[in-house]
Amino acid sequence: MPAGKVDRTPKTYSVMTMNIRTYTGIWLAAFAVVVILLVLFQSILLPFVAGMAVAYFLDPVADRLEAAGLSRTLSTSIITAAFIVVVALFLIFAVPLLQGQVVDFLGNLPDYFHAARGWAEPMIERWTDKMDPGKADRAEAVIEQFSQRAAQFVLGMLGNIWAGGMALVNFLALLFITPVVTFYLLRDWDSMVARMDSWLPRAHAETIREQTRILDSTLSAFVRGTGMVCIILAVFYAATLSIAGLQFGLAIGLAAGILSFVPYLGSLGGLIICVGLAFLQFDEGWRIAVIAGIFIIGQLAEGMILTPKLVGDRIRLHPVWVIFAVLAGGTLFGFVGMLIALPVAAMLGVVIRFGVGQYLESRIYLGDDETAKPDQASETRQP
Repeated sequence: MPAGKVDRTPKTYSVMTMNIRTYTGIWLAAFAVVVILLVLFQSILLPFVAGMAVAYFLDPVADRLEAAGLSRTLSTSIITAAFIVVVALFLIFAVPLLQGQVVDFLGNLPDYFHAARGWAEPMIERWTDKMDPGKADRAEAVIEQFSQRAAQFVLGMLGNIWAGGMALVNFLALLFITPVVTFYLLRDWDSMVARMDSWLPRAHAETIREQTRILDSTLSAFVRGTGMVCIILAVFYAATLSIAGLQFGLAIGLAAGILSFVPYLGSLGGLIICVGLAFLQFDEGWRIAVIAGIFIIGQLAEGMILTPKLVGDRIRLHPVWVIFAVLAGGTLFGFVGMLIALPVAAMLGVVIRFGVGQYLESRIYLGDDETAKPDQASETRQP
């Protein structure tokens, strides 16, 4: 056979097909095992997922300290100690204030529902006056039931969030286990990467390394960039809403900023809640407009300045896919699933793009004419 030619015998194709099926079966089996383990141990994964995220976030800092002459252990110790100090300061100063605002907000929820009903009653009365007396009575009963059930639903939802995501055991695990996981993963990060690199199949090692570099670029863009965007927005919303005089503005602003990792969820949800509270709290229309303007400015800053500068287009995830990934992760694995949904979606995006690229260069797409290029093939299909 001439050099550079591919053996096209049926035996060769059958071997190639067998290898593809074998590799596909291995990867599917590994994926199934990972999913099963996540389902079985989802109740204890939170501190480990948080520790991995923090270690990944701080690994470049450890590399810089190590390049400056410090040992890896000393660099990791300094970074972990600084991280613990920052968390401790947050718990000492911010948590009591946030806890007071959350408790007051929950205590005032029934009053807010009654106030909203009183504000809406004139419109409801004008609507019911045009109805028959029997239908009007039924409409009032339905509205009464709806308002009661809405209050119960909100209180029950907040109670479920507390029981499922902020129970005492999970909080203590986050407080004590996460720093330990962060320290050991951060200290051994480079050695673990080198060991996994030594396990790669030699024939495909360079291709896997290239895709891994793309994965790392994508994940770093998400973890570090989106994290910074959320922190900046949380500080902006909390500060401006507090200065504007909105009750519970600190807690709602921080929550809106943190939830900004899901497109439009933080800004839109915060806008609806804060404008509703402003209607109940303020009589001046300009103050309500100020509250709405804060979220409009925050959304504009996020879309035009923060995300392009800090995240860029490296993550390459459509907003609809991001929302679906977060909801799917939360449905399958709860709060932990929401944390890992976007990194997993970003990695799947890299793998799918690589697979599509391989398909566009394969005989399945090109047919018998292997000399044709994907762009040439697409040009021939256009009128």
